[in-house]
Amino acid sequence: MEITKTHNPVRRKHLCISLFSLLILIGAVCAFPVTATDVELEVGVVQRFGKEEKEKLLIAATGEDTLTLKFNDNEGQQQIVQTDQFTVEIVKQALSTPILREKVVLSDHATFETAEDSANKWKKRGIRVEITQPGQWQVWAKRDVYKTPLLRRWLLENLKTKGFKDIYLELEILADTPQATFTVAGQIYSPDYLEIISEKNPIQVSVNQEKVRHYGGSLRLQPNAYGTYTLVNNISLELYLRGVVPHEIGPSAPLNAAKAQTIIARTYALRNIRRFQADNYQLCATTHCQVYYGLSDTSAKADQAVAATKGLVLTYENELVDALYSSTTGGVTAKFGDVWNGEERPYLKAIIDSPKKLWDLSETSLAKEKDFRSFISLKNDFNETGRNVFRWNRQATLESLSLDLQKYLEKRKHPLADLQMIQWMEVTERSESGRILTMKVETDKGLLELHKNEIRSAFHPPRSTLFYLKPIYNGEKNLKGFAFIGGGFGHGVGMSQYGSYNLAKLGWSPEKILSFYYPGTKVKHLNDSIIFLRPQQ
Repeated sequence: MEITKTHNPVRRKHLCISLFSLLILIGAVCAFPVTATDVELEVGVVQRFGKEEKEKLLIAATGEDTLTLKFNDNEGQQQIVQTDQFTVEIVKQALSTPILREKVVLSDHATFETAEDSANKWKKRGIRVEITQPGQWQVWAKRDVYKTPLLRRWLLENLKTKGFKDIYLELEILADTPQATFTVAGQIYSPDYLEIISEKNPIQVSVNQEKVRHYGGSLRLQPNAYGTYTLVNNISLELYLRGVVPHEIGPSAPLNAAKAQTIIARTYALRNIRRFQADNYQLCATTHCQVYYGLSDTSAKADQAVAATKGLVLTYENELVDALYSSTTGGVTAKFGDVWNGEERPYLKAIIDSPKKLWDLSETSLAKEKDFRSFISLKNDFNETGRNVFRWNRQATLESLSLDLQKYLEKRKHPLADLQMIQWMEVTERSESGRILTMKVETDKGLLELHKNEIRSAFHPPRSTLFYLKPIYNGEKNLKGFAFIGGGFGHGVGMSQYGSYNLAKLGWSPEKILSFYYPGTKVKHLNDSIIFLRPQQ
């Protein structure tokens, strides 16, 4: 078992979270009673500060509060200064000798879930890996294991001789290095790690005087794996949820829908604290995790839902569920494997998203094209009926689709990235829920297949993978584009947020809503017997 050590000299130690990180690695249970108030999360709220030129972070106290800044100087001695506001800038420091920064990229992915499945497969082959997100998700050969250029090249050539053709070495020569710098009382400081503590009020943060947010808890600025910095919010779980729930479920959600969302958001946060291990924090503040705006724009309804469900999580056989959810399913939820690679979750099933019996999947699966098109033509009596993304028809020219695909393949360093024009596209395999599993694309450079959720990454028009293609011809009967005709918005796995609105309006309790979308699960109070994540077999 490998446990990554923290390199932050001023980082506060949080016993419970350290234990939770250990639980993630070994699949154990807590050794002492745990309640929701014990948990402190580490959320990257500004993930790649310094990537853009002339970026500035303005950090200020609110009310009449004072900020305490803790950091180590060049001699390793802790320094403490106080101020009511300051600005962090990135200064490029010239290196006396250029340095080589490189890594072996084993795979590229649109989502963490599929990246984690790939990482687990590499581990089974004996390769030490880490999951990263420099832009899209990637699996890297672990940098502190494959430390030297010789080791990295040996690994690359060894794997290529075994048939792994898509791996590559990414390298850059650095003539300078970014350094975070700020000034207090005329004194310039340039620490690698900076902890920012408020006495009692939230801390105000803005990037380039835009996107002003207020954060409870404390903040720390630290280096990440990509040569930039991350601003991390250390925040209690229940306070974190106040910044998630109103932005995920929306202000018009009925109270019981907001309560169901809160239980799921709490479960999601606890199960997913492993996502950013490579960068020394746990969760992000975007749709790659859960949308989190700190204490900006909280709502009374969401606060009520957080308070009413305090400490409640969703479990399956006493393990936290993989608490996936999306905006709109399009009338049918998807299994985990319909969207991502990895082991199926028995509580994530294909379910018709309606309180009425509109379609029986056990009798008529949506895997056949004819049956799928019949289903997608239905519009009434679903939980999401009337929502603007429940059904959609989005058209695109061959030129725009070809450009979409070029950009996607360039990011993946795919051999067909130099294509000029798509010549034909068709769906070749669907799942029981109607989600596209495989789509064939013919180009002027050759044939390729796109699978599952990467279809949404490759093309702009589809809102989900629940669609069919209709070719569009000009007057001369030449193919000029395609219509994407489908339903839903997002991956469609687990709870439909808009679907929960309808069920709550019908009088369903939060527990009943969750049992509908996650069959066989139980709502429980967080306690010392609950398993956070079992290790993969």
